[in-house]
This record gives sequence, C-alpha cells and structure tokens, in this order.
Amino acid sequence: MSLFKARDWWSAIVGTKEEFDQGCLCVANVDNSSSGQDKIIVGSYMGFLRIYNPHPIKPGETMQAEDLLLEVQLCEPILQVAVGKFVSGTELLHLAVLHCKKLCVYAVSGTLGNIEHGNQYQLKLMYEHNLQRTACNMTYGPFGGIKGRDLICIQSVDGMLMLFEQETYSFGRFLPGFLLPGPLTYSSRTDSFITVSSCRQVESYKYQVLAFATDAARKETEEQKLGSGKRLVVDWVLNIGEQALDICVVAFNMTVSSLFVLGERNFFCLKDNGQIRFMKKLDCNPGCFLPYCSVSDGMINTLIGNHNSMLHVYQDVTLKWATQLPHIPVAVRVGNFQDLKGVIVTLSDDGHLQCSYLGTDPSLFQAPKVEARDINYEDYDAEMNKLQKIIKEATKTKDILPKPEKNEDLALVVEVLSDLDSVSQVADTEVRAEVVPSVTVKITLESKLTALKTKLSVHVQSPLALTHDKFILELDSSVSKTVALSAFLKRNCSPADLDGSALASYSTPTGIPKFAVCRFRLPLRLVCFPAQPSKTANQRLTIDTNKPPVSLVTLFPDFADQADEDQQNALGFQLLAGSRVTLLASKTSQRYRIQSDLLEDIWLITKELTLRLEEHFKKQNCKDFTCSFSGPVPLQEYFEIIDHHFELCSNAAKYEQLLSERAIQFRAIERRLLARFKDKTPAPLQHLDTLLEGTYRQVIALADAAEENQANMFQAFTKLKSATQLVILLISLWQKLNADQVAILEATFLPLTQDTQELGWEESVDASVSHLLKTCLSKSSKEHALTLTNQLSIPKDTNRLKKHITLLYDRLAKGGRMSLSMDVDAQQSAVLLGGCATIPESDLEERSALQEPTTTFTNHRHLPKQKTKPDLPQDELQEAEKP
Repeated sequence: MSLFKARDWWSAIVGTKEEFDQGCLCVANVDNSSSGQDKIIVGSYMGFLRIYNPHPIKPGETMQAEDLLLEVQLCEPILQVAVGKFVSGTELLHLAVLHCKKLCVYAVSGTLGNIEHGNQYQLKLMYEHNLQRTACNMTYGPFGGIKGRDLICIQSVDGMLMLFEQETYSFGRFLPGFLLPGPLTYSSRTDSFITVSSCRQVESYKYQVLAFATDAARKETEEQKLGSGKRLVVDWVLNIGEQALDICVVAFNMTVSSLFVLGERNFFCLKDNGQIRFMKKLDCNPGCFLPYCSVSDGMINTLIGNHNSMLHVYQDVTLKWATQLPHIPVAVRVGNFQDLKGVIVTLSDDGHLQCSYLGTDPSLFQAPKVEARDINYEDYDAEMNKLQKIIKEATKTKDILPKPEKNEDLALVVEVLSDLDSVSQVADTEVRAEVVPSVTVKITLESKLTALKTKLSVHVQSPLALTHDKFILELDSSVSKTVALSAFLKRNCSPADLDGSALASYSTPTGIPKFAVCRFRLPLRLVCFPAQPSKTANQRLTIDTNKPPVSLVTLFPDFADQADEDQQNALGFQLLAGSRVTLLASKTSQRYRIQSDLLEDIWLITKELTLRLEEHFKKQNCKDFTCSFSGPVPLQEYFEIIDHHFELCSNAAKYEQLLSERAIQFRAIERRLLARFKDKTPAPLQHLDTLLEGTYRQVIALADAAEENQANMFQAFTKLKSATQLVILLISLWQKLNADQVAILEATFLPLTQDTQELGWEESVDASVSHLLKTCLSKSSKEHALTLTNQLSIPKDTNRLKKHITLLYDRLAKGGRMSLSMDVDAQQSAVLLGGCATIPESDLEERSALQEPTTTFTNHRHLPKQKTKPDLPQDELQEAEKP
C-alpha cells in the first residue's frame, strides 16, 4: 500500500458495462438547495443520467441506496453534462445535457417526504434544440459580457461553432482550416473562445468577431455574389507541438486569468494574449486535469491524473503531492459535501466513481533494535573469495543458449510421415515443376494437468510453407489431440534448411506462462526427386571418412532402386527449383564426391549425406566414425554469391531513392494541376497533364522493378544462406571444430533470418568477423581490449568483408580457435604452447589478402607425407559415372 494513497471518503460503481469520458462528470448544486451542497452528475454513453448526493461511509461498506437521487435513461448517448444559468427569466442553475444530435436543458427539483427515503427528485425538460450537425463538445459562459445568464456554444465534428442564446439559436460559424475537433473553452475576461486545432496549435477567437463574421449557412459562391459578411480571423495562435487533451481557464479575479492546456506529454500555462507563463514536462501519460486557485496568492494548483493510476498535485511547476488511486481517472472535479470542502471526485472509463481526500496514515511500526555482534573479517574474506570463484566459473560457461528444462505439464510430439502425400496438398506455389509434392506432418499434444487452452504455432523456413501454421486447442487432462498439416515448397528456390519447429504455449492453473518446443526435419524428397547422374559439373567436393564406404542404395533407399547395381555408387538428385546434383561413392577408398553446376545446390545433399552416414554407423554401434574435408575451400565461388547478393541490395536502395524522387515530382505536378483547376480564370495546362501521366508511368515501372528486385534478392539471400552453411560445414570438417566452435561460426555468418534495408547481411557479418579477429583470434591481449564502436552502415563494396573472411580462414588454418571464454590470455598461451606461431598482422598481410581474396587453404596435418592420391581413381570414376 502506498504511503500517499488517496483516502476513500465515498465510492460507487456507476452502471454495468457502460463507458464514460471526460465530459461525463459534473459537480454542482444542480437542485439549487439552500444548503449549497454539491451533487455529482454522471452521464454515460449508454444514455443513462445519474445524480448522486454522497454521504461518508465506513471502510468496507458500500454506497447507501439514498445516495442515488435520480437515475433516468435518455434517448441518446450523453456526450457532456454541464450546470449553469441556462433558462431565461431566472438565475437558478439548470442542467444541460449534450447528445449527438440534440441539446436538452433540464430543471432538477426535489420533493421532501416524511422520512429520508421518501425524498423524490424529478427531471423536467425546459427546452431542447435539435442539431443539424453531429456535436462533439460544448462550453458555456456569459458571452458578450451579458450578466445573470449563461449562453451555450457547441462544436460539431466538422468544425462549426453553434451558439445558443438560451431558448433560441443565435448563429453558427465555421472555424478556418478545420480538420478534427479539439477541446473548447470560454474566457470571460477576454470574451473569446479558445480551442486547440488539429495543427497542434492553440487558437483564440473573439466573440464579437464570430458574431460579425459570415454566416456558416452561406456557401462560398453566395459570399462572393452578395459581398456581405466578414472573414473569421483568429485573435492569436500558439503552436504547442502536440495534441491537447483538455483546456481550462482559471481566473483569480477580473484582472488576472490564466489559460491551462493539457497536452500528451506536457501541460502549459498561458497568458490572455497567448504568451507562455510556464510549462511542465510530465513523466507519465496524463488522462485528465483540473486547475484551481491556490491558497497562496498568485499561485495555481493543478490536479493531474495519469494512466499509472496516480493523481499529482502541482503548484505552478512544483510537484507538491502524489497520491495513488484505485483506478485510471478520465475526469476529475472538486466539490463540497457534508461540510467537507475540497473533496476530489474522480471517474474512470468503466464507471468507478470515487470521492477522496489527500492524507496519510501514521505508521505505528518501529523497527526492533538489532543486537550488536563482533565482525569476523576472516569469514567475510573467505565468503567473498568463494563467491568470486562462482562468478568466474559462471562467466566461463560454454553454452550459448540455456538448456531448456524438461516439460512435465504438456507432451508435444511431431511425426513427419516417411511417404509423400498421394494427392498433393499444394494450394499456391511459384515452383515451375510439373508436380510439387507435399508431406504430412502430424502433431500430437497431451496435457498432464487439468484442461488447458493451448496455442500451437508451427514454423518452417521460407521458401517452404505450410497449409496451416496456427492452432488453438482445448486439451483435457490425459487426453491427446492430433492435428495434421502439410508442408511444401512455395517459392521458386531451394531452401537453405529443412528443419522446422512446433511451439505450444499455455498457462498453468496458477497463471504461470509456459511453452513446449519440438523440432523436426522434413524429408529430402520434398525438394528434389531422383534423376540420372551427371558426368560434368562445375563444382566438386570430396568428403573423407574413416570407415569403409557404404552403398548409396543403403544410405538413400528413398532415391535408389534396390535392383539397380549402378546406383550403388552413383546417384542423381534433381532439385525442384535448382540444378542437378550427383553423389558418387568410391569402391576402394573411403570417400564420397558431391558435384553440381552451382555451389549452393550442393549444400542440401552434403548435409543429408553426413546425417545419414552418422545415423548408419550409430545403428551399428560405431562410436569413432568421423567425416573430414581436405580442401580446398571454395572461396572464389562463395565470394561471387556474396557479390551478387550485395548488388541486388544496392539496386534495392537505388530503386527506393528513385521512387522517392518520382513520388515527390508526382505530388508537385498534382498540386500545380489542382491550383490550375481551382483558378477562377481558365489558363492553359502547359502540358502538365502529359507530364503527370509520364511521371505516373515511371512510378509504376519503378515499383514493378523494385518488386522484381525484391523477389530476386530473396532468392539470392536464400542461396547465400545455403552457401554459407556449406562453407561452415566444410571448415568444421577441415579443422575438426567442436560443436561450440561451429555454433560460434553459425552465429557469426548467419546473424539474420531475413534480409532488410535497415540491416543487411554484409555489414552484420563484417562486424561479427571483425569482432572475432580482435578477440579470440587476435595475436595479443592488447587487441582483445579494443572495442568496435563503429555503427553499422551499408558498405560501398564487399572488398573489406572478403578480406576479413580470408583473414579468418587464414588464422583458423594456422591453429587459431574460437571460444566464448573470458580468459583469453590462457587460451592464447595454450595455443602457443601447442606449437602455433604468432599470427603476423601487418599491412603486408592485409594487402596480400586484399589482392588475392580467392586464396584456398589446405590442412596439411590431415594429408599423408607420401604422394597424395587423387580423390577418386580415374578408372573407378568412369565406372561410377556410367549410367
């Protein structure tokens, strides 16, 4: 509980499922009682009008029935209520109720009964005005200096001020340059109306200027013909730079008055001529405010309620008090009830009405005295050293991601069927193949708790797609539910990954949010089909193993024919949106060759080969199986893919700039044409229409080109991810990297899931590689202390990126290793003790790397000292390539 919590004096819940706003609350002596006690008038958007006479209640008690004096349902929603001298011939207070299309003035009167419960209050309609325009808000006052009565001014939603002299309609005027209605008030000292326009500026209009201006009912052409009336001119304007929530005038006397404006982030105090007296920047979003005269001479207090359920009291710009409310106020007033002056009345948007006062509860708690004891500094030092060791061990963790805890509340199982769908479920695809297959994925969920409402999301990487990816399931305890969906290739390019994930989110009965994740892998048959092996190819890679070769029919039974002996050593894969890939297995050596015309298309087959080899030898309980790669790393082809992607990204930026220039030109021509069409005297267009049509065609052509470039950029980025994952796999096999080091490489080269104009792949990877070169792959601890402070920006070319990638591979080839450990000095000393010389980092090295970015590296530790054998013998290769 807050120390400065508002003291509840009286409270009530107004209606059920009703809505209220700023103008729905009014506090005044509406029944003109002799005691002068205020009443609370509340109107709702549901059309209910209620009048309360609050009495103090004890804590924990509810409102008494006699506190509600009157409750009546009117015909239309109530926008605003106000109390003033609205009836001619009398100075008694009457109630004005503003509806959307009507203004009604009522007299509230009460009849005393024999007992308190017998008091009866009545609402009598004095007069009403049917509005021709939809009303927004209203204000009232002694317009024109009239005495003894109040006039009413209503602002419509289309910017018309309608003035009513009690029972008669006076006149209406349109505000110049109007777009949206804002708060409206009247200043009696300057006899002017003050509002805040949609241009975020405070505007003041004199009543006399409004009275003598042109009638709003006349049209512009009639004004020009008759020549009567004057133009409505603003008295003064002040730009506050934000939209206003409310506006109020506070006057100490007839000589000094102040205008208060509540903005979205500040509140302003202005003089009568529009000059700023002071302003205050608010820490929280305000909802309502109420300025009133302070006890101190020349000071003004302001109550401001914000969306944090707080009510702040400011004296000018100084915060004097802050109190906690049980709701978010949308309206605040001050009234006098039961001889208690200055009661704060607040109303929330859902009908929480409260009368409170400011104060604090005295704290009777006293902290007990703590017994003094001797301090043992040796125990403190021992405990400090123990904690420092724990902190040091925690900072040396090698896990990039925390290990997820085993979920015991929800069982999530994903099953990918081994066979493709007999009838393809593809609905919309860009692939130009004759038949685009689909595969069924079954997801089973079982709740081990009570009934759970579970949201299931399934995700696969584009260009793959799913027939359904969102489900909402109602799970009963120990009853499983299964949903089925189909996956297929949607975009016309080969995917970089066949992995997918299913995520189920739910909340436990105690309200704790939890989730369960299950990952799955789609079959290779989804993106390719069997084909004849190709003898010629531009790209070739050879994977070495330490075990005898396995027949390709055994490894790929879904692609090979068991009866065809030729397919035991050669298989062909035709990608649905790519080239043909050929897989060859040596009969004598322990090697496999993957070849294709495109480097990025080799990735899926190479990854599938390594996975199936590991699974094959794992079933045979072979634990020492390893794959290796002896080089060379295809950097030249990889850099060509990077250059192609960077060129498309540069083209996207150019298209965006050209589109912006043509759009500015198009709007300028439109403005010229519009000015010509509005001109009274016709003038030649001077070929502006031709220029407009030509610019329009250029905009459409540029938009089509940008859209096509965006599709090409998506395909290029997908190919770049495939090539990047292939290069990471080759480096890990080449240098025998462990899982943590491979994870660091993947985080370095694959930082983005999608490419955008705000953040591109090139600048992200360049920053990541530079960080590795200056930290764990640096030559000394001095470089480790350097930090990268440059902001990411689109580079001019890819030379710097290719140079850094080449240096990274060079340092890995010379024995450098990547680690997330903070103890870099120990890591470097271990590397140096292992026989790896210090890596020179001079300008000559960088210059040579820049001039020869296509350098390939070979790990000579994995090659025998004798004469190196070719990857595959020629006679054996010819036999394997025979159809």
